[in-house]
Amino acid sequence: MSPARRGANLPIFNRIAVLRAERRMSRVQLAELIEVNPQTVGALERGDHYPSLDLALRICAVFELPVEAVFSRTEFGPLSTELYRPVRSQGVDKDG
Repeated sequence: MSPARRGANLPIFNRIAVLRAERRMSRVQLAELIEVNPQTVGALERGDHYPSLDLALRICAVFELPVEAVFSRTEFGPLSTELYRPVRSQGVDKDG
């Protein structure tokens, strides 16, 4: 299935730009590490191109993260909301 056809129904979202920024890594630097050109990195970040499985795994290896932390079928929320969710009290009964 072509990226254009599957894109409308089964998009692949990613955090590549956020992960690069956190590491102060340029597109050129990431491109060299995953052996593609910088334009490919830009297309991936914009969602204009979906990575092959091999490329996705190379990207994950650079960031030392599992695939599900970098790529998703649903949009990612802000990292801050995922990292700093309110802690619910545990083990507290109604009587105090």
